[in-house]
Amino acid sequence: MKANNAAMGRQLRELRIKRGLPQGEVARRLEISPAYLSLIEKGKRVVQLPLLFKAIELYGVTMEDFMASLGARRVDDGLAHLLDEPLLRSLNLAEEDLVSISAEPKMVTTITALFNLYKNTRSQLDGLLADISHRERGAADEESLRFDYSPFDEVSDFLEKHRNWFPALEERAEEFRRTSGFGRIVSSDALISSLRDHLGVQVELLPPQAGSVIRRWDAEKGCLWLHSHLGEQRMKFQLAHVIALRLFDDEGVHKQWLAESSTRHGESHQLIKIHLANYFAGALLLPYSSFYDEVHRTRYDVELLAQMFQSSYETVAHRICNLGDPKRRGLPMHFLRVDIAGNISKRYSGDGIRFPHHDGSCPKLAVHLAFLTPNVIAKQYSMFPDRTTYFCFAKVVGDPVSGSLSRGTVYSIGLGTHADHAKHLAYADDLPFADPRKMSVPVGTTCRFCERTDCNMRSAPSYKFAFRVDERTKKDNFFSPLVDVDRLADGAGKRRKKS
Repeated sequence: MKANNAAMGRQLRELRIKRGLPQGEVARRLEISPAYLSLIEKGKRVVQLPLLFKAIELYGVTMEDFMASLGARRVDDGLAHLLDEPLLRSLNLAEEDLVSISAEPKMVTTITALFNLYKNTRSQLDGLLADISHRERGAADEESLRFDYSPFDEVSDFLEKHRNWFPALEERAEEFRRTSGFGRIVSSDALISSLRDHLGVQVELLPPQAGSVIRRWDAEKGCLWLHSHLGEQRMKFQLAHVIALRLFDDEGVHKQWLAESSTRHGESHQLIKIHLANYFAGALLLPYSSFYDEVHRTRYDVELLAQMFQSSYETVAHRICNLGDPKRRGLPMHFLRVDIAGNISKRYSGDGIRFPHHDGSCPKLAVHLAFLTPNVIAKQYSMFPDRTTYFCFAKVVGDPVSGSLSRGTVYSIGLGTHADHAKHLAYADDLPFADPRKMSVPVGTTCRFCERTDCNMRSAPSYKFAFRVDERTKKDNFFSPLVDVDRLADGAGKRRKKS
């Protein structure tokens, strides 16, 4: 008896869902368009035999089993649709279970409603770490503030709100450069002279001594003390930072942003002021016009730019994220600074990439992998579960103390942008974006909220899956959720052994 198109389409759809395969991936492997596959699964197109053979081979079933299944009782379409959800995949429901449930229409309706309620609750959980402070905005008790939303998070949100672009600081920095007669490259001696002659600040270099304080600024006395062991690059940045603090106190150029920012923590305004002073220092040392021109000429070659402007790699990386002038805008970039333990000490998302606030970030990201090859720029295409893909590159920078990095500091500085923009970066010349799936490294935001079921570097189970322990089954990572496709693969392996 010839099976109708609708029955075939439904069965092909169920086989695809059971194996956790996206419609687009199956269409690519069958060499048809996703739209045509959708019509087949809806029973609106005849399934030609050559295409049917390819499909059942892809799904790992025999023609006999496939044809026999067409006469079986059907799983409710609404219930089958839920199998696309990660949590239901992790419950490993057998087909007979679903058929039994489908026989009770009220049960199907109840399950669907409860699952949609779960999805809404899960969505709230995803946003809890970032949004709970807004729900408590009217709370009078400071102790009721969410424990995980720190002043540093407020600074990051402040920067992203303004797109890390502060034109008034750019203009004041350029004006100060003209007044001081600075050339494109500014030396520490020129900055010290400018502090003395234009701002009345006396600079004293102190010999190395115990303790970790490298700069002390007394605004009332107009005195600045700096440790003489600082290298030229760090010395210049600290001097430029104090120029900003002096101008802020005298002119209040920064107050417009503080007045606009509604912060929850008492320290946040002070931290924002410090960041704005850092921004000013970058604008003073790396003037927008010439820096922008060289960034485009060198195609974002951070190492070369650091040499050209005699600045540190980190300072140049920061400045690249400041190129927000609407008339001469740089690429939307993200910035990360992490230590060897994976702790994020600085982050900025100018391209929409999502970073965790407090949980550990994904170890598959280039900024972490850079520690494996500290003398080489790490670079890769990183694809998130929603298929959004970025080109990321990172470099390890160190500042030893007494000849020892373990006594000093070691960071990985990561930058990146959307994969479509990679063609504008010198670092991507040997990695043309030809095949996103084959070239991209699967990454996530943080293990607790990652939807990937096959990551071999998980450090914790995901809230998005049912955590099930099965002593009979071992995946390559203990925290990877067991999903239905794992059970099917295990069954296929047993069948092969028997044959």
